[in-house]
Amino acid sequence: MSKIENKVQKWLSDEGYFRQKVPDDNTNFHFIINYPDDHVLDVIQPKGKDDLIVIGCATNVSPEHLSEIRKLSPDKREKFVWDFRFLLNNHFVDFQLDHPDNVLRGFVITEEIYEDGLSKDRLISSVKKIFRAKLQGIWKIQMKFGIDGNGKQSTQQDNMYV
Repeated sequence: MSKIENKVQKWLSDEGYFRQKVPDDNTNFHFIINYPDDHVLDVIQPKGKDDLIVIGCATNVSPEHLSEIRKLSPDKREKFVWDFRFLLNNHFVDFQLDHPDNVLRGFVITEEIYEDGLSKDRLISSVKKIFRAKLQGIWKIQMKFGIDGNGKQSTQQDNMYV
């Protein structure tokens, strides 16, 4: 176990975020964390990048929301994807969108920390930043396409920890 791996795992454990280490041939280490509670994020160190860790999460759009996105005109789908890009970019995170034909199927949000900038404060702040960007994306989708089982706009709890 490397010095960085030990330090990162200890800090995540100290805060109650560490869930498990998972085997991953593409990484030096790969941790699954929960922040908050049941929201899963990944903390990894890619192979060949001994001075870097990446915090990230992937989010898939629900089938119900995908159905609603597909109902939009091509121009409205394109506008939604552009709006989504700007929304995530405002959080100063890296992101990738999966959007064939401008139908947003999912998104990945990441942030990198290099060893010379790695501290407990920076790590925990980055975890929270990634979660807030993810939550903002979920809220955007919910606001635009949120429907309940009866086909009506659903109500959203005003709670950061949905």
